[in-house]
Amino acid sequence: MPRGLELLIAQTILQGFDAQYGRFLEVTSGAQQRFEQADWHAVQRAMKERIHLYDHHVGLVVEQLRCITEGKSTDAAFLLRVKQQYIALLPGYPRFEIAESFFNSVYCRLFGHRTLKPERLFIYSSQPATRLSAHPRPLAKDLEPTESWSQLLSGMLRDLPLRLPWQDLARDVQYIFRHLREHFSDDTLRQSRLQVANELFYRNKAAWLVAKLFTPHGTLPFLLPIHRSDDGELFVDTCLTTSAEASIVFGFARSYFMVYAPLPAALVEWLRELLPGKSTAELYSAIGCQKHAKTESYREYLDYITHTSEQFIEAPGIRGMVMLVFTLPGYDRVFKVIKDRFAPQKEMSADHVRACYQLVKEHDRVGRMADTQEFENFVLEKHQISPELMALLREEVPEKIIDLGERIVLRHLYIERRMVPLNLWLEKVDGQSLRDAIEEYGNAIRQLAAANIFPGDMLFKNFGVTRHGRVVFYDYDEICYMTEVNFRDIPPPRYPEDELASEPWYSVSPSDVFPEEFRHWLCADPRIGPLFEEMHADLFSAAYWRALQTRIRNGHVEDVYAYRRRQRFAVRFGAPEYVN
Repeated sequence: MPRGLELLIAQTILQGFDAQYGRFLEVTSGAQQRFEQADWHAVQRAMKERIHLYDHHVGLVVEQLRCITEGKSTDAAFLLRVKQQYIALLPGYPRFEIAESFFNSVYCRLFGHRTLKPERLFIYSSQPATRLSAHPRPLAKDLEPTESWSQLLSGMLRDLPLRLPWQDLARDVQYIFRHLREHFSDDTLRQSRLQVANELFYRNKAAWLVAKLFTPHGTLPFLLPIHRSDDGELFVDTCLTTSAEASIVFGFARSYFMVYAPLPAALVEWLRELLPGKSTAELYSAIGCQKHAKTESYREYLDYITHTSEQFIEAPGIRGMVMLVFTLPGYDRVFKVIKDRFAPQKEMSADHVRACYQLVKEHDRVGRMADTQEFENFVLEKHQISPELMALLREEVPEKIIDLGERIVLRHLYIERRMVPLNLWLEKVDGQSLRDAIEEYGNAIRQLAAANIFPGDMLFKNFGVTRHGRVVFYDYDEICYMTEVNFRDIPPPRYPEDELASEPWYSVSPSDVFPEEFRHWLCADPRIGPLFEEMHADLFSAAYWRALQTRIRNGHVEDVYAYRRRQRFAVRFGAPEYVN
């Protein structure tokens, strides 16, 4: 290869990333207009389009590089020089950290995820960590209650860039102030101030004002979800000021925010104080940089695995028929590998399973489906794998394993947040905790269905419980759109003998679902059955599911709240329900 080609290749990759992130910002910048026009279907399309942008632009760059190199082989020394030329372009580059991830993606696509050596990739960043904390321009503005909190809040809301009128600004200011006085003393409020992000965070049907509340006792989140009524008027739906509430809003089971972030590293650093329990990977993911979040997640994994003596073990819970799931005892993630062969009752292919996981990645997860990160050629040290798990891997996924002596490579896997399987949770709780779990489980099914997702296999083992007590679905191999299902009532028996027969007396098609049958396994436990009948009996009615299908087919997009409905101002303060 001629000298000078290394620089051309490095510049081509960086220019490709520039094009990708430019389109990313362009799609993101349309969030305000989509919100103001209540174009909720455009919101869903934009979310999907933005996710696809990254892989699309990686593909374009790969094709350019194939033309530049004319298909000639590139030796190790040449590839190292390309990386060095790329590093030389980054010191003055504002989005260097994601540009490094883009380089990794291009390299992996170009070489089919082979020869993944640290010296050829950005396993760790080439740039000093101090660059991540440098804020070249203010990301937020400070507001102090010089005269009163009511005046501060009113001015803050009036100054927002939204171009719609307020339904009742004075009412909303009063509600926010009432919330603050319920949670903080007057003396604390006199000594407190806000730092408000310059950009609104858009997701679903809400525009979120995100701020930090600085008090004498520490820094707290201050979050206001702003909604649009059917009449085109703005209102604040609630105020959230606890770390747990903020963690759920920015949770791993929710869609990515649309927030204009030309300097994502600076925004992540600003959010870190607001969300101290979130990792760097989780923060990048929350603002839509999910591919760089994958890089950060892998770095966090490497840090953990380097400093632990733990061995990988099979994950607790009932063994799945499609996925082999393993983890490290103290790690907050699980690793999921598609089995080479499925149980007989699972009539599907590995490609189908991967398509289901991609569907979840692109769909609105409404706080009820865990996000996943997909990896190819994942390397594990044999001494860090328990003998029992190694035997299970060789039994269930031998075609996915490449043996490298002291290491193995798993050709493909997913990494997902670790939760307590709901079936195990239900075994150990009682009283109000049991009631809360059953309420959460039913609500998860309802919210998934309202978002046009039918879980398929709704057994308790396919759901997990987060550290905040939320129930989240995580087994996607039978997932489908609600509109693809035929919900039927079981026909009455023709003769008394029909009910005793081993086969149904009515025809059943692959897409048929009979909600009455849910009762057999959801209510089998005498501790659970009465609670489920009390709170969620309508889930056993085909009419309930068909009514949801009608709303979906009519184009209705349901409201999605990242908080309990009882936290809404309209409910808390006894006001008439806002029209929205």
